[in-house]
Amino acid sequence: MGIIKAAVSAVKGNLADQWLEVIEPQEMSDTTVMSVGVKVRAKDRRNQNFKGTDSTISNGSIIHVYPNQFMLLVDGGKIVDYTAEEGYYQVVNSSQPSLFNGQFEEALYETFNRFKFGGVPSTSQKVYFINLQEIKGIKFGTRNPINYFDNFYNAELFLRTHGSYSIKIVDPLKFFMEAIPRNKSNVDINDINGQYLSEYMNALQTAINKMSADGIRISHVTSKGMELAKYMAEVLDEDWTRMRGMQVESVGINSITYDDESQKLINMRNQGAMLQDPSVREGYVQGAIARGLEAAGSNDAGSMQGFLGMGMGMQGSSGFMGAASDSNRQQMQQQTQKQQNQQGENSNKWKCSCGQTNTGNFCSECGSPKQQANKETWKCQCGQENSGKFCSNCGNKKPEELTCQKCGFKPANQNAKFCPECGSRFEH
Repeated sequence: MGIIKAAVSAVKGNLADQWLEVIEPQEMSDTTVMSVGVKVRAKDRRNQNFKGTDSTISNGSIIHVYPNQFMLLVDGGKIVDYTAEEGYYQVVNSSQPSLFNGQFEEALYETFNRFKFGGVPSTSQKVYFINLQEIKGIKFGTRNPINYFDNFYNAELFLRTHGSYSIKIVDPLKFFMEAIPRNKSNVDINDINGQYLSEYMNALQTAINKMSADGIRISHVTSKGMELAKYMAEVLDEDWTRMRGMQVESVGINSITYDDESQKLINMRNQGAMLQDPSVREGYVQGAIARGLEAAGSNDAGSMQGFLGMGMGMQGSSGFMGAASDSNRQQMQQQTQKQQNQQGENSNKWKCSCGQTNTGNFCSECGSPKQQANKETWKCQCGQENSGKFCSNCGNKKPEELTCQKCGFKPANQNAKFCPECGSRFEH
């Protein structure tokens, strides 16, 4: 018993009239992983097969396989044929298995040879369809916080995470044999997800611990869905593919929350990081004084009483407040001076012709003197290029810049005889 491809022209539009039986999958949702084949219009008066039963597939019947579906033909508990290619297939009892592998190429042969004599334990002939689409929206959530050591905070933190993940069936024969319950006509992923979810959560904790070991900050985990899927693949896919023919396709994290102690540590660390800036500290000191004045003005015993109490308190703490402000100002001045020094160093840097960057008057690599940027040069009558007031070759004095006595124009050609602006003769 096997299947052969049927001509589309002989099938299209006349399924119930031309063939003994036409078999299609039951309605499959986004989360359906397996569905049994059912006869199309089995009780239609035009159907020529009046004596057939649901457990028998007549010779010459047609099976319709839609895109992203994997069809298995089972006879007496044995997987006798399959196809991963969409189209129409005719059941021929005298045919050998055709094994249309489609997108899976030769990968299914080995699995078929392992399972062809160990199919569904029944004596009937049935057609099953496996969903090859990405099965999305499988919910997950951590009941207990997961530990996460964050190098940035230098602390062991604990987080809870919720989201969803998706799987893809990569070996449908193995998935059918190992993951699908027997004698089921329709299986949703949520029907079989109990065991897999427990394994998934164990792998999730391992993957999150790997992210911690790789130095990813805990606040960045939410935006690392793609990386987390890769971590999950490293931890889980090998076992799931080997044992059940499926793998994790993607991971989406909806939320990450911290337990109360972790949140306190994060807030304390962030506040400490902000207070390292002397300008922020000074603002905090001045804000504390302002809040004290405001509280004194609203004292129930009278504002005068409040200000008297505040004055006594400030006398006791004035030394500390003043010292804190002085320290803040000194650090701000030091930061300003450091920035100015850095700017000055950058402005004094120059690059030698040998390629070395320097700050002094001589190159630290070749000893050449610092070159003056944009220094004006002039050419002597003897042909020597000079930058000083006298020619280094013949000693002639640098000629005065040629200027028109009438209009004041200074020509680029110092040997010009007439002014190009007013036509006056130059006096050389």
